[in-house]
This record gives sequence, structure tokens and C-alpha cells, in this order.
Amino acid sequence: MNRFTKQPRRMTGVKYLISIGIFCVILFWFLGGLSSISKTTSEQELESLKQAVIRSSVQCYALEGFYPESLEYLEDHYGLTYDDDKYVVSYEVTASNLMPSIDVFALNETEVDFNEE
Repeated sequence: MNRFTKQPRRMTGVKYLISIGIFCVILFWFLGGLSSISKTTSEQELESLKQAVIRSSVQCYALEGFYPESLEYLEDHYGLTYDDDKYVVSYEVTASNLMPSIDVFALNETEVDFNEE
């Protein structure tokens, strides 16, 4: 028997469980961060679309003297585009000289609705 030779250490079951537990905690922490980033991005997309519709309608009013009667007019004449499968735009006109009511809704229930008036 030689006292100076090292026997290879074996990882016990408790050490495996601790390693797996630490890995799971880090994994869930990472996935939570991704979810937060995704939610923030969706909120910004929604607000950006609403601002684009407002800018297009104000530009139409400045150039032509009236707010457009429909969203399709903005799409045809002012180049407004958006994903119909992802968002619904509510565009309600009361008069040609009054700013229309514009609301944008996400079709996905996890996204946020901005109702700013």
C-alpha cells in the first residue's frame, strides 16, 4: 500500500444534486430575463405602431387639410404598413377637422394595450 498515491475522488450523489440544482436556478433566471425582454419589446412595438398611425394622420391633415376617413387611406397614400395578424388598429373619425380616436390592440393576450387619449 502506497500512502502517497491519490485515489480518484468520486462525485457523490449529493454533489450531483447540488450541481443540477445550481444549473436549474441559473436556467430559470436566464429564461425569466428573456421573458422580460420579450414583453418590453412587444410593448414598444405596440406604442410605435400607434405613434406611426398618429403621425400619418397628422401629416395627411397638414398636407390635405382633413384627417383621412379610414385607415386604408393612410395605407394607400402615406405608406402605413403593419402586421394584420399581430395587431388590430381601431381608427374612428368623428369629423374631418377633428383628430380621430386611434387605439392599437395586440391579438396576443400577453401583450399590453395602450389607451392614451
